[in-house]
Amino acid sequence: MNTISSIIQTLSDEEKRSFIVSQRQKNKRGDTKNIQLFKLLDTTDHVLNPDVLLYGKPSKGAFHALSKRVHDSLIDFIASKSFEGETSEEMEILKLLLASRIFFEQKQYKIAFKTILKAEQKAKTYDLFSILNEIYYTKIQYGHLNNKISLDELISDFRNNKEALQQEENLNLFYATIQNKLMQQKKDFVGIIKKTLSSFGISVTKGLTFRSLFKILEITNTTAQVTRDYYTILPFVEEAYSQIDAKENLMDKQLFYHIQILYYVANAYFRNRNFKTSMQYLSLMKDQMLKHQQKYNKRFFPQYTLLQTLNLNYTGNAHKAIAILESFDNIKYKDQVTSILDLKLGLIVCYIQQSQFRNAFMILTNFYHSDHWYIEKAGMLWVIKKNLVEIILHIELDHMDLVESRVNSFRKKHGGYLKDNQEIRILTFLKLTLAYYRKPEIATTKEFKTKVYDLANIPKAKQDDIFEISFYAWLKCKTQDMGLYETTLKLIS
Repeated sequence: MNTISSIIQTLSDEEKRSFIVSQRQKNKRGDTKNIQLFKLLDTTDHVLNPDVLLYGKPSKGAFHALSKRVHDSLIDFIASKSFEGETSEEMEILKLLLASRIFFEQKQYKIAFKTILKAEQKAKTYDLFSILNEIYYTKIQYGHLNNKISLDELISDFRNNKEALQQEENLNLFYATIQNKLMQQKKDFVGIIKKTLSSFGISVTKGLTFRSLFKILEITNTTAQVTRDYYTILPFVEEAYSQIDAKENLMDKQLFYHIQILYYVANAYFRNRNFKTSMQYLSLMKDQMLKHQQKYNKRFFPQYTLLQTLNLNYTGNAHKAIAILESFDNIKYKDQVTSILDLKLGLIVCYIQQSQFRNAFMILTNFYHSDHWYIEKAGMLWVIKKNLVEIILHIELDHMDLVESRVNSFRKKHGGYLKDNQEIRILTFLKLTLAYYRKPEIATTKEFKTKVYDLANIPKAKQDDIFEISFYAWLKCKTQDMGLYETTLKLIS
C-alpha cells in the first residue's frame, strides 16, 4: 500500500484523471474495486482495515489481489505515458528507418532514400547516436544505388557518429569511475574531474547533450556539497552551462535534465554568495518547471523553494522567506523526504536568526528519528548541522541538563568523522560554544573575542561556506552589541 501511495504521489492531477479513465475502459465488470482503491489511497495517508472498507467485510486475499492489479496497472500506465511523451521522436524515427529498409528490399529506391534522409535529419536533431548508427549502416549498404551520394562523405558521417556514440558510452564509464575516485580523495576535485574526463576522451566544450552535462554537473555538485568548496567549482560550472545554453533545440526534449542543471547552476552561485545571479537562474528554472502543463513542477518545487528562501533570507528578506517556508505543504511533497528535511532545517535556522527560539524548537522536536536514519535520508552534513542547531537552541533556551550531554554525544558520534575530513573548525566552534555556555561573561574578554574573530575570519573568507558562516555568526554576535541576523548578513557581505 505504501508503494502504491508513493507511485500515486508522482502523478499530476491530469494524469490521475487519465488513469481513472483508462481503468474504467478496461473494467469489464461494474463491481471492480480498482478505482475505489486508487481514490482511497490518493486522498488518505493511512487506511485502517482497507479490505473491510472496500468489501464490507475482512477480505485479505481479495484485497491483496486487488492491490497487485492496481500496482501493476499504475506501472503500466506510467511506462506507457513515458513511452508516449519521451520517446515519440525515437519511435517515429525508427518507423521511418524500418519503412526505408522495406522500400529498399522492394526496390523502391527513390522513396527509400527520401524516407531514410528524413529519419537521419530527425535523429540528428535529437542526438540519437545509436539510431543514427543504424541509419548510416543502411545508407552505406545501399549507397551505390544513388549517384548523388558521396560514399566518402557517408563513411565520414558514419565514423563521426561512431565517435559521438563512443563518447556517450564513455560518459557512463566516467560517471562510475569518478564517484569511486572522489570517495577516496576529496582534494582538488575539479582537477580530478577534468583528468578523468580527459582519460575517457570527454570534453565539456564539445558535443555533449543535456543528459551528458547533467551527469557531469551532478558529480561536481555532489563533491562540492561534501567539501563545501563551491568557490573552486564555479568556473567549471559556468563553462559547462555555457555549452548547454547553445543547445536550445534540445531544451524541451530533455526538459528534466535542463531543470536540474539550472538548479545546480543557481545553487553554485548561491553558495558563492552571488545571490542576484542565483535568483536569475532560479527564475529560468521556474519557467522550465511550468512547461508542458507543469509536467515537472511537483518534482522540482521543493528544491526550487529551498533555494528561493535561502536567497531571500541571506539578502535581508528573512520574513518573506519564513512566510514561504511556514506555508509550504509538507504533506503534498511527503515523498521527497530529503527536500522536506532541508526545508524544515532551513526554517529552524531562519527562526534562530530572528530569535524565535521556541518556534525553532517546536520544529526540532519533530526530528525524532536516529542520526543513522537521517544520514541515510539526508546525508552526514545535514545531520551535523542539525546537531549543531540543536545545541545552540538548548543554550538559548537554557536547557541546562541537555547542553553538556548533547555536546558529548556529538563529539562521540561525529568527532572521528570531522577529524578524518579535516573539519577542525567545527570542533573549535563547539569548544568555544561550550566555553561560552559554561561562563557567558567570557564573551566580553579580549582573548575570547580574538578566538571567535580568528574562527570567523580566515584569509580566504570569500571562499568560506555560507552555512558555516551562519554558525560562526551566532558565536560572534555574543561578543558584540549586534543581533544575530545583522551579524550574519554583515559577515556574509
